[in-house]
Amino acid sequence: MSEAGRVPTLLEVHDLEVSFNTEDGVVRAVDGVGLELKSDEVLAVVGESGSGKSVTALTMMGLTRGPNASISGTAHFEGTELIGASDEELRRVRGNRMSMIFQDPMSSLNPVYRVGAQIVEQIRAHRDVSATEARQRAVELLDAVGIPDPGIRVDAYPHELSGGMRQRAMIAMALSLDPSLLIADEPTTALDVTIQAQLIELLRKLNEERDLSIVLITHDIGVVAEIADRVAVMYAGRIVEQGTLDEVFYDPQHPYTWGLLGSLTRIDRPRPDRLPQIPGMPPSLLEPPVGCHFRPRCPHAFDRCQSVPDLNTRLPEAPAHFDRCFLSPEQKRERREVGDGT
Repeated sequence: MSEAGRVPTLLEVHDLEVSFNTEDGVVRAVDGVGLELKSDEVLAVVGESGSGKSVTALTMMGLTRGPNASISGTAHFEGTELIGASDEELRRVRGNRMSMIFQDPMSSLNPVYRVGAQIVEQIRAHRDVSATEARQRAVELLDAVGIPDPGIRVDAYPHELSGGMRQRAMIAMALSLDPSLLIADEPTTALDVTIQAQLIELLRKLNEERDLSIVLITHDIGVVAEIADRVAVMYAGRIVEQGTLDEVFYDPQHPYTWGLLGSLTRIDRPRPDRLPQIPGMPPSLLEPPVGCHFRPRCPHAFDRCQSVPDLNTRLPEAPAHFDRCFLSPEQKRERREVGDGT
């Protein structure tokens, strides 16, 4: 716990590395990731597909363990070291103190069981309550997440619900045991923009009213602006920038972050004929580039980028704003101002 007057740290991840042995070689999916989450905070982890966002979250939940996986580092959550925890210790944490909303609610929900029965099963696995009490709790949760007619929908099968309602049902299940941490993995994927906005508003409401800490994993940096307190940008298994929402959005320090922000349309500027895009493709994690992983796609790369830059703070006025780039803050601002980085 922190000193009096400071917000306590709920989750601390240090030097997390996750590799998988495959027929083609070793995939280094997560490469030295460090994260910190305060109580009641929303941390957004942003990056392209394959950047290691979901693997990081799944590893903290103990869901990447297997004979072909190699995991090192630490992830300390409410007094429990998750990386070295036994399966029994993880079962006490998962669902109970830390819950996760998975990417695809249709495949996450069992199609042959009613939605309410699946919520009841989770409640009774961790709490000594009757089936009737657990069912009533399920109805209350479905109502809390905005599903209409929860007393009827509790008996619906997953295929009888829309995509947005299935996602809400997954949120209800994740909240069933009043966890202190919710990991939401791409919760708005494949949903139309209206439903996306409703779900983000729901998550924000839960954060404010239930003091729920949230790790939001997304590739949509536009969603981040609506809810996050802090942002961590991932690329090819590494965090390349981390800071508050305002720091990352208004003074981005890494060229990859410039590219992500440049892909957003701006209502305060003339409409472009074509949105800028980051050249090239994300690298294969079987054979990642030497040095800075973003180097082959970066228009500002130079000789020093052949070595790996540390994740450091370089701004005296923003000591908690970290980035992994050798350019000085003055060079970065100069190149952003002339439009090279967007």
